Amino acid sequence: MNMRSSSATALASGVAEAVGENPSVDVVLCPPSVYLSAVGEAVAGTPVGLGAQNLYAAEDGAFTGEVNAGMLTDVGCGYVILGHSERRALLGETDQQISEKLHNALAGNLTPIVCVGETLGDRESGQTEQVVETQVRGSLAGLDEVRATSIVLAYEPVWAIGTGKTATPEQAEEVHAFIRRLLGDIFSAQTAEQIRIQYGGSVKPSNATELLGQPNIDGALVGGASLKVEDFAGIINAG
Repeated sequence: MNMRSSSATALASGVAEAVGENPSVDVVLCPPSVYLSAVGEAVAGTPVGLGAQNLYAAEDGAFTGEVNAGMLTDVGCGYVILGHSERRALLGETDQQISEKLHNALAGNLTPIVCVGETLGDRESGQTEQVVETQVRGSLAGLDEVRATSIVLAYEPVWAIGTGKTATPEQAEEVHAFIRRLLGDIFSAQTAEQIRIQYGGSVKPSNATELLGQPNIDGALVGGASLKVEDFAGIINAG
């Protein structure tokens, strides 16, 4: 919940210019829903994609204040973030709710970016893998192997978001490799290799190259560093 319309569109235009016409990586901007149309116009005709930060798991109905997949595609979205740690912690979103949103997004031709990750307490108590597995299995419940390759997973250690702390490349890779093996168990090894797994947790230009160079880290879910063109461009170039 940052910026206003003019600064959001200026940022989007700057990112699109930095990306250029033939990027080597996929870049998506996910502004607040009230600015989706404006940011969409700012990146129209460029390779930069548009995504939302959330949706509601219903096609239509009396759900005041919510938006559905059809509304998002109407304004040009191709992606939607689901289950971000802030929504899990502050708004009490459950794995079941995220799973329902996932299926709604896929039915609406959106690519879901599904977030999972442990708290500092979970990590310190040795529960990282147990927590992440529960979230992955619960959030992807009912997903078949055919549709599985249409999603993106984002591992975001909650203790490294907005704290200035960052998981070391080795710590991040360890969990990413675990998630890859888990996806192989749920679906198949071949499908697991096709699913993008991003890292999100204080990613910045100074650490992006090392993080993105890990074997199982396929990209970044960028937070604060995405609010400045030069910082975001630095991360994009590291990809």
